[in-house]
Amino acid sequence: MKNTAALLLLLTQIALAQTPTPNDQARFLAGLPQEGSPLAKLAVRGEFNSHAKELDAAWADAEERQLRPIREWAPLGLPEAVNDASPLLYVFSGPDFLHAHTFFPNASTYVLAAVEPVGLPPDVTKLSEGELGASLRNLRNTLNASLSFSFFITADMKKDLRATKLTGTLPVLYVFLARCGCYIRSVENVWLDQEGKVLTDKQTKTPGARITFLGPGGQPQTLYYFAANIASWALKQDASFLRFCDTLGTTNGFTKSASYLMHMSEFSVIRDYLLNHCRTITQDDSGIPWRDFPRDRWNVQAFGWYPGPIELFQQHYQVGLAEYYRRNEITAIPFGIGYQWQPGRSTLIYGVSKTVIRKAIPVVEDEVKVPQ
Repeated sequence: MKNTAALLLLLTQIALAQTPTPNDQARFLAGLPQEGSPLAKLAVRGEFNSHAKELDAAWADAEERQLRPIREWAPLGLPEAVNDASPLLYVFSGPDFLHAHTFFPNASTYVLAAVEPVGLPPDVTKLSEGELGASLRNLRNTLNASLSFSFFITADMKKDLRATKLTGTLPVLYVFLARCGCYIRSVENVWLDQEGKVLTDKQTKTPGARITFLGPGGQPQTLYYFAANIASWALKQDASFLRFCDTLGTTNGFTKSASYLMHMSEFSVIRDYLLNHCRTITQDDSGIPWRDFPRDRWNVQAFGWYPGPIELFQQHYQVGLAEYYRRNEITAIPFGIGYQWQPGRSTLIYGVSKTVIRKAIPVVEDEVKVPQ
């Protein structure tokens, strides 16, 4: 009887040891080497090899053209934000953890908010042979715009995130985490109650995901993604997302390719929240209008060039911003960002608050080395 129990325990331990972890799943979706992984047998298939080769090439291009120049420039151009461990609040983000982490690698917490669905933690072992190939191709399609142009195309992403069994933003977040050298420790679906409290056992109108991970240097960090409508009318009806943000303490703000929504009165609530609660704000010209930064409370500067919006958003041309570029000697940036993604055509605006001084209470954890 004892031998039988011991054998069952051993078999259970073996089965558990072979169950892919979220980090295993992320490395697979990211097309990274699978030696020693429970998914190694799945990785010998042609679909994975094609996926890995194409992602390697796309990532190498993005790294050379954009990611490395951002990492090298940001500590010089945005020193208060880049070196700060305060949480980063990134609205209208889609699943763009990539640029959040590249600009702000030291944030203790990343909070992303957009309308795209969260989805469930992906499990590639549940995909049939045909489903795996189609899902990986669709995932590459979703990633293509972000890696090529620095932003997601909303209409295409809406279709892509529902096209296969790898649904929602989580597969994309997995890829970016793995490719950024992070090690995922845990993933769970969460929801926010009216007071902004994070729930794991009760669904509400504000769904999200919480991912804890180790950064490339071994520092513990957390990523939240919330599928939240942050139009003013929606936030007045349900302020759970803002109440959650209140718990973060001092935050740094970031946004780009935001469809100029905060230029409209329909998004004035989230615009004013950022101006009143962030210590710094980094954005392209599609974020908070240049004129709306109160100069008595904000020091604001711009980098790069201002060619004006692309044709789709030409009605949001900013005369005051154009005048600032005309009157001042502006520092160039060695990368493209936002809708005007070509190097030499991008606008980057950086504001530092004169008044926001409150600090988040840091959570002290022992630094842990990232497992290889």
